[in-house]
Amino acid sequence: MARLARRGKRIGYGLFAVAIFTFLFGTIVGLTPTIATIVTASLGIGSIILVPVIIIGYGVRGAERDERLGRDPGRGALRGPRAPTAGTSNDAKDQL
Repeated sequence: MARLARRGKRIGYGLFAVAIFTFLFGTIVGLTPTIATIVTASLGIGSIILVPVIIIGYGVRGAERDERLGRDPGRGALRGPRAPTAGTSNDAKDQL
């Protein structure tokens, strides 16, 4: 998944770069319908690619961080004994 996220980001941001350079070229030479289509398509396709890839990238980074810190995936807490839930206590007097 990490490789997919990296590759998707390269493609998406690459399409954004194509849009920017094509727009700059168009402003220097003259904007034509073809240049406008290339800019619009590059921005649209790049956005469609980047939205899920950025979300996947955050998930991958979070999972890697949880593994590195020894957290239980999905729980966001450190591995080991579970923390008491609301209304419970580990005090001996409360258990009587």
